[in-house]
Amino acid sequence: MSARNRELLALIPASLLLTAGFAAVFVQREDVLSNVSLTYGAIFLGLCLVAHLVIRFTLPDADPYLFPLAATLACFGLVMIYRIDETLAREQAQWFVVGLALFAATIVAVRDISVLERYRYLIATASIALLLLPRLPGIGQQVNGAYLGVKLGPIAFQPAEFAKIGIVVFLASYLRDTRQLLVTAGRRIGPVVLPPLKHLGPLLVVWGLAMLLLVFIRDLGSSLMFFGAFLALMYVATSRLSFVAIGLGLFALGGWFFANTVGHVQSRIDAWRDPFDPELYDRIGGSYQIAQSLFAQADGGLFGQGFGQSILQIPGTDSQLLPAAHTDLIYAVIVNELGLVGAVGVLVVYLLFVERAMKTSIIASDSFSKLLAAGLGAVFALQVFVIVGGVTKVIPLTGVTLPFISYGGSSILANFVLLGLLLAVSDKARRAL
Repeated sequence: MSARNRELLALIPASLLLTAGFAAVFVQREDVLSNVSLTYGAIFLGLCLVAHLVIRFTLPDADPYLFPLAATLACFGLVMIYRIDETLAREQAQWFVVGLALFAATIVAVRDISVLERYRYLIATASIALLLLPRLPGIGQQVNGAYLGVKLGPIAFQPAEFAKIGIVVFLASYLRDTRQLLVTAGRRIGPVVLPPLKHLGPLLVVWGLAMLLLVFIRDLGSSLMFFGAFLALMYVATSRLSFVAIGLGLFALGGWFFANTVGHVQSRIDAWRDPFDPELYDRIGGSYQIAQSLFAQADGGLFGQGFGQSILQIPGTDSQLLPAAHTDLIYAVIVNELGLVGAVGVLVVYLLFVERAMKTSIIASDSFSKLLAAGLGAVFALQVFVIVGGVTKVIPLTGVTLPFISYGGSSILANFVLLGLLLAVSDKARRAL
């Protein structure tokens, strides 16, 4: 069976999952099995078929599983958001359609992925400018202490979602040219080879500016993703664990410094250390959110409370029992309703997506494609880790969305662009086999 036919068949289970999910919501709310769920499933399948046809005629050799995996996550997200808030689900569905259009435009525009190399400095400059936008007066928006959003008339978006892709493109392109010099042309100090500053300098300047701006806008989750992607690409490019060790040491030093000097970072760490501290629990911007997340997950147990059974608001009031359930804490809702089994199922889909991205990196024949696929896969994996790790108290909670599942137009659009770039890389790599 051809790759495209496998992709087509894999889209059917995703559509059936969406149909079953909406049917479960209707049964839970009205105790009626409505045929509207079949309509929603058919519409979802139809939209995916259109995207599939674009892939079939544009990237015939692309990986056959990446798009179905993304579709599975997206349909699961639509059902979960609809279960939380119907209005938000309708908006998310609209963003899903726009995302598919942007996805199609991406794979048509960059069928030859090497074209991005010619514009690497322009892409890096645009990415840093995007990171700066939320701090501009008049258009920047502050949410929970972080400057994340930009509002231009009726349009609001989070620039960091797109900037992460641009920075990865630049890092992959620059490391393609300097990877050998970084390893062989430096000065050795013990077991560590320090790369020449003239080759490492531009790389560190762009990365350092991005990190500085992320601290400036207080988007800690994206800072972690950028830093992790930087280390991942350095390791893939040089195969030197010493670079990763040095980077982790610098990150630990920087984390300690900002935790003791920046109040916003300190409050996040305090809430992470002891979310059940009564003083932190009742404080505005304190640990209430993470504490409620832990309570919800513990209440879910192994098999969950049942779909639609999670209590999101305090009965008889408008107060939220689980704040930001549709964005930051949607993973907690999943664990509460579907239990550990359902949550592991979602994480397995994410792992399969990252595995396909890394396999694309392995089979790619040219260095830029190899580094780009690895970087995009690393950013995607780190985004999942940051939000799941924050919700489960592995790391401090930050405002990062769960890819394709959490509510958010910027997130779903950026991840569809990321998916398009991965498919373009995989088409080139698989064609050469």
